[in-house]
Amino acid sequence: MIYPALSLTAQEIEPTVERPPTYIIGGVKVTGLESYNEQTVKSFAGFREGQFLTIPSEEVSASIKKLWNLELFSDVALYYTDIRNDSIFLELSVVERPTLNNVTFYGVKNNKVEGLIEDTDLKKGKKITESLIENTKNYLERTYREKGYLNAKVNIATKVDTTITNSRDMVINVNKGSKVKVSEIVFDGISALKQKTLEKALKNTKRKKAYRFWKKSKYIAADFEDDLELLVDAYAERGYRDARVLSDSVYTIDKENIGIQIAVEEGNKYYFGDIDFVGNTVYDDKALASVLGIEKGDTYNGVQLKKRIADNTKPDAEDLTNLYQNNGYLFSSINPVEVSAQRDTINFEIRIIEGKETYLNHVEVTGNDKTNDHVIYREIRTKPGQKYSKDNIVRTIRELGQLGFFDPEQISPDVVNPDPNAGTVDLNYSLVEAGSSQIELQGGVGGGGFIGTLGLSFNNFSMRNIFNKEAYKPVPMGDGQTFALRLQASRTFRVYSLNFAEPWLGGQKPVRFNVSLQQTQQFASQFRNGRFDVDKSRGFGIIGLNTGLSKRVQWPDDYFVVSHALSFQNYDFQNYNLGLFNFGNGSSNSFSYSFGLQRSSQGPSRIFPLTGSNFELTVRVTPPFSAFSKKDYGALRDKITDVTIQLLDEGIDGPNYTELSQDLEALEEERFKLLEFYKVKFKGDWYTRLVDKLVLRTNAEFGFLGAYNDQIGNVPFERFYVGGDGLGNFTLDGRENIQLRGYENSSITPYTVNPISGRQEQDGGAIYNKFSLELRYPVTLKPSASVYTLAFLEAGNAFTDFKTFNPFQLKRSAGLGVRIFMPAFGLLGIDFGYGFDTDANPGSVGPSGWQTHFIIGQQF
Repeated sequence: MIYPALSLTAQEIEPTVERPPTYIIGGVKVTGLESYNEQTVKSFAGFREGQFLTIPSEEVSASIKKLWNLELFSDVALYYTDIRNDSIFLELSVVERPTLNNVTFYGVKNNKVEGLIEDTDLKKGKKITESLIENTKNYLERTYREKGYLNAKVNIATKVDTTITNSRDMVINVNKGSKVKVSEIVFDGISALKQKTLEKALKNTKRKKAYRFWKKSKYIAADFEDDLELLVDAYAERGYRDARVLSDSVYTIDKENIGIQIAVEEGNKYYFGDIDFVGNTVYDDKALASVLGIEKGDTYNGVQLKKRIADNTKPDAEDLTNLYQNNGYLFSSINPVEVSAQRDTINFEIRIIEGKETYLNHVEVTGNDKTNDHVIYREIRTKPGQKYSKDNIVRTIRELGQLGFFDPEQISPDVVNPDPNAGTVDLNYSLVEAGSSQIELQGGVGGGGFIGTLGLSFNNFSMRNIFNKEAYKPVPMGDGQTFALRLQASRTFRVYSLNFAEPWLGGQKPVRFNVSLQQTQQFASQFRNGRFDVDKSRGFGIIGLNTGLSKRVQWPDDYFVVSHALSFQNYDFQNYNLGLFNFGNGSSNSFSYSFGLQRSSQGPSRIFPLTGSNFELTVRVTPPFSAFSKKDYGALRDKITDVTIQLLDEGIDGPNYTELSQDLEALEEERFKLLEFYKVKFKGDWYTRLVDKLVLRTNAEFGFLGAYNDQIGNVPFERFYVGGDGLGNFTLDGRENIQLRGYENSSITPYTVNPISGRQEQDGGAIYNKFSLELRYPVTLKPSASVYTLAFLEAGNAFTDFKTFNPFQLKRSAGLGVRIFMPAFGLLGIDFGYGFDTDANPGSVGPSGWQTHFIIGQQF
């Protein structure tokens, strides 16, 4: 509306009824501005000199409304100041809204203020409006009420800030009051179900109990409404299909306690009667009844009936809907209908519209910026022309997640372009790339000095582009291969390793080829005068070469993988008499073949599996060289015994001690020149999803190292060392370090007395078993960093042989830990474990107690 600013004659301003007058804008003046540019406001309003303007008109109203909608002004008015012939002169009067400068909270901890400011969007420079103040107040009160502060009150005031033009400071006073808990829940009208059963049905609203720490007792209105539906479901699961909540109310007991009263009408108990299937041609009644799992006379359970028709909580559930959708009937619909109710019995018809068989038309993948298409498509179980199968889609999600190249939380299969008449559908997998390469760069003190480690692992490598300069970004990527280099060194040892793996050898079948080369060196050292003296002329080294093939097989199911591997190790000693082995000079050689059988169905993520299992059985054997040799190993062992006795009689100061020691070393080298052994290992992991993403990991392990020839005995290598973090550290004798948290590294390992030196020496176990339970819960599973916490119970032990083996004689521990997986650095973690028993170290007494373990790059 235009208001006059001057006194003009009626004849000059009176418009005709039929046609309002039109003027030419002769000028526009903006008043009331403090911080905005006059031309900017004119532009927003849409007024310019020379413009034709009809008064009154929708154009004028729209211009003023446009300025209001900016929420920059608290008042907007338009006047005319003069009219000269056909020209009109306008004045646009505005009142700017104040700008927010500082925000001060009272009644809130300092470390919470920044988060609240971010949540309420109280940014410096934001315009202060009535809606901003009201929304901020409502948000803060709702936030504190959800935390149990039902009486929380928030007051917001503003004051002028004289340091900045047209700005104000905001003061927010939060009075949380006392935390209010639910101290009693009263159910009226109940007789069929007990109070305890009904309270358990309320998943989010719990009564205050001293022992309950995992679920807080607080009242949240939205959660309570959901709980009332669950309450009705609890009745429906037990046959009371007519049960309903008549009323509910919340009453105050005192400042810190409230009560909840719920009135229930239970109704009568019902049972399933006849269940008839109508419209089914693909499956007969018997097959459908078997999947439905409900028989005549069973207590009516409406919740179970819905789940047996379609269980939306499990994508791979065994229900009728999945039965059809896994066989190509995407457009099928299944509806249970009550056809009659006779007294307490309800008869049903399961009405099925099968629809047309559905085939996949196009299958596409989007979002793979680094990984080549063929790496993805070879893992996909849904191919164009195949029947639609929900089970194949679920399996594809798992396989893509297991690659480790994509964020498993964001793998989204989208069904597009469904055509029920043609029986076709398109499928699109939306992916988000995750970092798959890792760098390990660390340093520390141990083993006689500074230990440095440099490791590079490229898990999506492309060997075929290694000579393509344009592919280096920073290295050739995208073909799903693994290429890893690692160097670890200190004054006393060096470790070099190179690994390469191709998961689809030849590109046609899932045949994995891998090859690895390792070289390790350990130098003799002795601690003297507060430092380690290193003698590089004395040492022990291993050169190892391993190559293997593994193939995914179809029987018993396609989760199974069969693997074969050949390996060679050369152990070389140069005056290395440090008690680890029975000879200090010479060499040993090991040629072995390994057979592995693995079934891995864990998923969908390999970092944090929610379901599934992983079982692995490996058998490693060497040729029985002694069976083909003419050498009398019984006589050789007798010689070793005789020389050992002579050494004991001679004593370390005897004139023949050195010569006898050399003889013993030569005999021991002859005994182990060609190593022969067999080694059997089993490891099983089960992942059970308890609730939400709380997962129970159950683990069982067993290992046994045996000898073909008792006259030779077990080899001094390849032994089991139990206890600690389970990492390899820098041990070089082919040992396997078995994790048992709560104990020092390798401390749960048998000790024997060296008959010559009389010292207690750790020989390693020839047999071990271990069991563990681990509860895991994720903090975040974002691609940039996945973090989860865990609590564990473990028990295990190592034994010299089967004669001393007792599977129930276990060392026990418990503790807590956290894991962080970052694509660039791999897995990092820390565990705090308490060992309840005495370790195997000579002289140890009492429990092992608290131990801290740092985890770097270990298995998930």
